[in-house]
Amino acid sequence: MNVALSNNKADSVVMKKRKKSIISDVKQNFYLYLLVLPGVLYFLIFKYLPMVGVVVAFQDFNAVKGFFKSEFVGLKNFEYFFTSKDWLIVTWNTVFLNILFLFTGLFFAILIAIVLSEISNKYFKKVTQSLVILPNFISWTLVSMFVFALLSTDIGLINSVLKAFGFIQEGQEISFYSNPDLWVAILVVLKIWKGAGFGSVIYLAAIAGIDQEIYEAAKIDGATRLQCITKITLPQLKTTVVLLTLFGIGDIFQGDLGMIYAIVGDNPNLYQTTDVIDTYVFRMLRQMNDISMSTAIGLYQSLVGLVIVFVTNHLAKKYDSDSAIF
Repeated sequence: MNVALSNNKADSVVMKKRKKSIISDVKQNFYLYLLVLPGVLYFLIFKYLPMVGVVVAFQDFNAVKGFFKSEFVGLKNFEYFFTSKDWLIVTWNTVFLNILFLFTGLFFAILIAIVLSEISNKYFKKVTQSLVILPNFISWTLVSMFVFALLSTDIGLINSVLKAFGFIQEGQEISFYSNPDLWVAILVVLKIWKGAGFGSVIYLAAIAGIDQEIYEAAKIDGATRLQCITKITLPQLKTTVVLLTLFGIGDIFQGDLGMIYAIVGDNPNLYQTTDVIDTYVFRMLRQMNDISMSTAIGLYQSLVGLVIVFVTNHLAKKYDSDSAIF
């Protein structure tokens, strides 16, 4: 009995010390915590509070009745999705496209970062860096207009150039918007063009943090520029690459709704290769006005993504403990 009381007292003393240390730390670094506050509020308001709405996935939700009075239907909303033929198509498209986006984007971001870091002319380097980053700030809506101007069957630049040089005849135009097989490559190219330059910024920062004396020592030993890249730069980027890959895998079940819907829209001819979970949910919400089924699919998407993150993080920890998220 005395031992239990002494343990409880010891625990309470430890808790008080921790509270005091946290309070003192907040007082000491008040402005740093204030700087973090907007990010914390963002995640609380837009990421954690909406999780209350998960209950809708198990209800026949009625906006008038609200969360507490809508009829509970169990797994009925999930059953509708998983008994349809669409769930396999949209799941495969989401994962397949995101894997392509992740690894092609990773490759070209690292490539751009290495090329920029090797440019010695300061002004040329700044101009080039600005040009490769610029596409990131162009909206997908505007990009979709450029894509249509290029790929349109009747007035598209590509078909017009092919006809002008005699590669195709009138009436033989490539119908991009009715051929789903072409769109995987098109979407990957667009994703690289828009995002790889901006993604290279992180790798540029990582390269800038590498001790320059290592390069100087390597050059004294007779290492070529290519050897410096392969033997010094790339190994030094390993931790950053693994960490960012983990973050990317965390979103592997999140389709890029803004990109795909802006460019493809409601074109049923292209659903076979471009319809992802997010566009499917968005279309269901608009056409069927069924919030419960849309929420159920979103919950499935989130749970599978969570499992993938834990599994990938576990594998990364075995490979390199410093690269794991947790």
